[in-house]
Amino acid sequence: MNAPLGGIWLWLPLLLTWLTPEVNSSWWACSQGEVKSCSCDPKKMGSAKDSKGIFDWGGCSDNIDYGIKFARAFVDAKERKGKDARALMNLHNNRAGRKAVKRFLKQECKCHGVSGSCTLRTCWLAMADFRKTGDYLWRKYNGAIQVVMNQDGTGFTVANERFKKPTKNDLVYFENSPDYCIRDREAGSLGTAGRVCNLTSRGMDSCEVMCCGRGYDTSHVTRMTKCGCKFHWCCAVRCQDCLEALDVHTCKAPKNADWTTAT
Repeated sequence: MNAPLGGIWLWLPLLLTWLTPEVNSSWWACSQGEVKSCSCDPKKMGSAKDSKGIFDWGGCSDNIDYGIKFARAFVDAKERKGKDARALMNLHNNRAGRKAVKRFLKQECKCHGVSGSCTLRTCWLAMADFRKTGDYLWRKYNGAIQVVMNQDGTGFTVANERFKKPTKNDLVYFENSPDYCIRDREAGSLGTAGRVCNLTSRGMDSCEVMCCGRGYDTSHVTRMTKCGCKFHWCCAVRCQDCLEALDVHTCKAPKNADWTTAT
């Protein structure tokens, strides 16, 4: 559960929630003619050449430049007002996110000719499956580079000289995240000891992830639930009281005895 990327432990989901939909929706709206200030990509006109030969630009290519410009103005506005390390980090990571979206533009083509032969091709640029962008950013997140502010406070450099200097495509962070597996009053974390986990899940609520490798305890409980509910005209729902037996799995506490007071 401990994410070593404190500077961006909230940044990635926010980027995926804010930035990429803003880019995607804005250029999609351009392509659909829903925004008066933009249209299809004006640069994709005339003829061009790729590995398969000459083709004509046609259809309506997604206006990636307008989408990126719109997302930059929307997402970076707050960060540009600040001069601290977090603002610099967010501006860098936001730009890396926009570049990731542009990275996965794909060229789609339609063939024209007898019996579907490709004697003539019309092509356009379209946004790839959003999953590709998300997976790519997740890999970048897991390989993010720790940095420190430079002396004049205008940029940053790597915190450890053994690591490479981050490129414009890399994600960066300044500090390590708190360890949310254990209780930490200073960080405001209650830890995961005693938390109910899902034994059959493979997600974040699974016992494997939630319990941070400490294992879990299983207790057999019986609880009263509502069952056999029926609607009666008009207007009430009447249910029976039923006893339900089930297993409840809760995360084990750390082995050290002072986990409840750890700071």
